[in-house]
Amino acid sequence: MSKRNTKQRRHIIITELNSLGEVSVDQLSKKFDTSEVTIRKDLAALENSGLLLRRYGGAVSLPRELIEPKCEKLSKRKISIAEKAATLIRDHNRIILDSGSTTSALVKELGKKSGLVVMTNSLSIASDIHALENEPTLLMTGGTWDPLSESFQGKVAESVLRSYDFDQLFIGADGIDIERGTTTFNELLGLSQVMAEVSREVIVMIESEKINRKIPNLEIPWQQVHTLITDDDLSLDVRNKLIKQGINLICAK
Repeated sequence: MSKRNTKQRRHIIITELNSLGEVSVDQLSKKFDTSEVTIRKDLAALENSGLLLRRYGGAVSLPRELIEPKCEKLSKRKISIAEKAATLIRDHNRIILDSGSTTSALVKELGKKSGLVVMTNSLSIASDIHALENEPTLLMTGGTWDPLSESFQGKVAESVLRSYDFDQLFIGADGIDIERGTTTFNELLGLSQVMAEVSREVIVMIESEKINRKIPNLEIPWQQVHTLITDDDLSLDVRNKLIKQGINLICAK
């Protein structure tokens, strides 16, 4: 096989790994007609992106429970919200995509942009990004796996985020407290707050049915939120109350 560029080679490695379940450095070196040192660098980079696990002499695919998304169809509302969110992203932006079903709807829109750098704490979102034909530069937070949120959390993830700066954060929420900000059932709030701290613009993506939910854990206060994107099933009274919080309210049809 003729030599391929790094991106193509790594894409083929993941495809082969998904098919076989494991690959060896020796086999890949021969397949690509390149050195074992180069293949080890490929495997290290793919592991850092959360796409495989290295083992002695090669690599194995991630445990299925970590990478299989929930069997859930994206609602039309989530797709509409994602399409609106995508209009705010400029080519070459550096963005954070938090875990969640609403934010995951944004992934396919990213393939229409060029030069993006995308950080995420979600394995399923990382896998979907990697599958895009026009694949952005992908970064993973790493950290401690939280089965409740199905994402990486904790001090390691926070430390990784603080070593970068970003143009935009796209984040969901379990609820919206009109007086305070976004709310969540999850007790692990640290990473979301760090995501907001290292981003120049915070964009919340949420379906209207979650607005006015009474959930005790305040995640991101209105002072840190720039834009709220929801669907248009909002009363005029609720719209006015949200606008009074000083945010840019976008209602997707």
